[in-house]
Amino acid sequence: MELTTLCVILGGFELFPLVLAVSLRVRPNRSQFFVHDEIFLDCDLEGNSSDWRVKRRRHGSVEDLCTSSVPKCFLDTLYPVDTGDYWCESEAGELSDTVSVIVTGGAVILESPALPVTEGETVTLICRSRDLSSSSPNSSRFSSNFYKNDFLIGSSSTGNLSVLGVSRSDEGLYKCNISGVGESSLSRLTVRAGRPEPTTGPLMTRILFPVFGVCLAIVALMLLLALSRRFKGGVEEAVSYTDVTITQEGTARTLADLDSEPTFYSTLNLESL
Repeated sequence: MELTTLCVILGGFELFPLVLAVSLRVRPNRSQFFVHDEIFLDCDLEGNSSDWRVKRRRHGSVEDLCTSSVPKCFLDTLYPVDTGDYWCESEAGELSDTVSVIVTGGAVILESPALPVTEGETVTLICRSRDLSSSSPNSSRFSSNFYKNDFLIGSSSTGNLSVLGVSRSDEGLYKCNISGVGESSLSRLTVRAGRPEPTTGPLMTRILFPVFGVCLAIVALMLLLALSRRFKGGVEEAVSYTDVTITQEGTARTLADLDSEPTFYSTLNLESL
């Protein structure tokens, strides 16, 4: 009964609760926006929980931007007052990464991933002007410079700069400027270690199978021990004991008896040695 209870507890994750992973999704995936741009935010949770909320911190105060019960996380018109930190929070208290959103009234923004990227990915940085686009026929006249931690890392006539196979060393603060137009704000690029190979099977299967496998092994071991003890007990019960009494008395022998016994002699031929 105790073992069954233990298996139920393990199977129900009471000892090892399933930790929910929550992440914030930002569309478009960038941290800098012009005034009157739009942004959509929502939460992605792994697990069965559907209770979440998007929170925002600005000017030192924290507020709920939207919740699972009121899932309106679409801001169709951004203003500088919307600049702040955004994140998701689950009912279990798990927090996502924090994304810093910057809404500028300036002329230039840097489009870089707001969410963390994984090692080995290719990241494209775009230096964009409010009044110019890369499709403009005169945009090639403007050179864009890209900086990491205030060091020049490249220039482009198209406004795009690709970083191939990013690594942890590529983390830092990035900005850009367009000659004769202006400079963007700083945005942080976060790089995470490569993810391990996914394990086949859904999450619950990967957790439940090992737990119940251990329980079944313990049950089988206990049954074998019980059978072994019962077998030994049966052998011992089949053994009977009988008192044995020796009635014949032995006769003491004397030297005379030894003399009366026949003696055998053997001749040793030394010449054959």
